[in-house]
Amino acid sequence: MKRALVVEFTKMTGAGNDFIVIDNRFFHFTDEELAAFAARFCKRRLGIGADGLLALNPATSSEHHFRMRYFNADGSPATMCGNGARCLAKFAYEGGVEASPLVFETDAGVYRAEVTAGSDRVRLSMTDPRDYRPVVRLSHTRDAPVSFIWTGTEHAVTFVDNLDDIDVEREGSQIRRDPAFGAHGANANFVEVLGEGDAIRLRTFEKGVEAETLACGTGAVASAIVTRLARRSRASSIDVHVRGGMLRVSFSRDDDGIRNVEMEGPAEAIFRGSFEWGG
Repeated sequence: MKRALVVEFTKMTGAGNDFIVIDNRFFHFTDEELAAFAARFCKRRLGIGADGLLALNPATSSEHHFRMRYFNADGSPATMCGNGARCLAKFAYEGGVEASPLVFETDAGVYRAEVTAGSDRVRLSMTDPRDYRPVVRLSHTRDAPVSFIWTGTEHAVTFVDNLDDIDVEREGSQIRRDPAFGAHGANANFVEVLGEGDAIRLRTFEKGVEAETLACGTGAVASAIVTRLARRSRASSIDVHVRGGMLRVSFSRDDDGIRNVEMEGPAEAIFRGSFEWGG
């Protein structure tokens, strides 16, 4: 009888986004196997519980330190996860990859992360956003206009007067699947601007999780940038308050658009364990 494989993992969180993290430099699991792990073990109350699964893969180029593979809780692959990238950078750093910055591959491009030794803070340098559409016409009626932007993955951004009044599960699921965003859909972000626009509150309905999460890194970046592009802020550094904590998004703006995007926030290991697979 074939024995089950014991797979070691680390559970991590980045401002409330939680992940199952596997060092795949040792296991060499395929994408199909990683997707199956995510669909099985990310289920809350029926598994370990997480928003997604991260795998630390060997880099494909000697110029990079590792490759990030990310799978949503439903097993679908995602091009990028900002909080996941920060968590994986912290995981790699504590696992002996002590370069500064860490340079790593994702399906959304090459990213850089700086891990502060002895701290939970990780700063992530992001690729430039693209495909900004200030107003997107949806198939269902909404009082507030919806914008679209790509910040490593697809995001819809809606400004609201009071975030606590929004039914994120209902409205988010409608926006996420709207035909206006094509086959990939879009994460749905609801933003309340605070003060003069140097801070915002954010709640996000994430595709792949198909529910509201406590944080979304690429959603925080998308929301901060759209806040600036929509002239609701003049700041180049915006504090994004999510249900799981706070992320700081900074960038520069010139005639060519938004550049030098960075996101900083906490990344922490919660616990380590193992699960059995196969057999």
